[in-house]
Amino acid sequence: MNTTQLGSQGPKVSVIGLGTMGMSDMYGPSDRSESIATIHAAMDLGVTLLDTGDFYGMGHNEMLVGEALKGRKREQVQISVKFGALRGPDRQWLGYDARPAAVRSFLAYTLQRLGVDYIDIYRPARLDPSVPIEDTVGAIGDLIKQGYVRHVGLSEVGAQTIRRAQAVHPISDLQIEYSLISRGIETEILPTCRELGIGITAYGVLSRGLISGHWTRERDNGGDFRARAPRFQGANLDANLALVEKLRAIAERLGVSVAQVAIAWVNAQAAARKASIVPLIGARRRDRLTEALGALKVSLSAEDLAEIERAVPPDSAAGARYPDAQLVHMDSERQPK
Repeated sequence: MNTTQLGSQGPKVSVIGLGTMGMSDMYGPSDRSESIATIHAAMDLGVTLLDTGDFYGMGHNEMLVGEALKGRKREQVQISVKFGALRGPDRQWLGYDARPAAVRSFLAYTLQRLGVDYIDIYRPARLDPSVPIEDTVGAIGDLIKQGYVRHVGLSEVGAQTIRRAQAVHPISDLQIEYSLISRGIETEILPTCRELGIGITAYGVLSRGLISGHWTRERDNGGDFRARAPRFQGANLDANLALVEKLRAIAERLGVSVAQVAIAWVNAQAAARKASIVPLIGARRRDRLTEALGALKVSLSAEDLAEIERAVPPDSAAGARYPDAQLVHMDSERQPK
């Protein structure tokens, strides 16, 4: 497994990371033993970047990751944690809290659940509209001085917020959705991060399974997040799956899977756009992990990339990436695209 520095100010991490959210939340039931086995397999194969959030399963995900880390060297991984999203006992979303006092409190519980004494990258999950980003980043900076955190990260914020945050403390990376069918960052957000030396940790590289090559019209989403996601609805789903079939033809010519082409495309953007980009894969099982890591062996030529662009051009996805009720609270969506 090759490694790379996350931006000019972040830690050295594996060139692909593991996002663990789906092991606890959002995508229906998962198998605890298989989840832990998948984390172990990823670490054994050289994946060092593990991403979680304190609100994933209301703490369940951090405890799961903590269990997987028992008996392993803490220095073997870089742990990225999102905080600030508030949830009720009915699992509903209640908004965000990024006040400095809340930041310290959230971190205390995170350290306990993970069973570690520091977090490598700590980031607010979204922009809290009632708290200046300078206050939130400053609070994380204080935690860095105290040794509880190593780096400041951001998530789903726009270019102006990124600049304001960077003026307070060096930012290691921005975590944001980026895939063949989610390319909104390319106009302003990605160039801003490149200019400031901030890395991109790209989640949703398979668009929650939509462009994995495994999703079908008949598949039951079990009432999970995708039951409300616009891209999985009605005519939108048909149009998006048609894009996948175009991608499948390219994958078959290359002798690889659709998911591997989609992940390899994200990897290729780092060189093409002279940016630091590390994809996060959301594998919940070892077989999916093996498939995803196989993308690291896929080398896309300039001709391949041009063919992919013709098959799935920018803005070709049908439907927004989140329901409207969530998009209105996302700072990244309020920036020009």
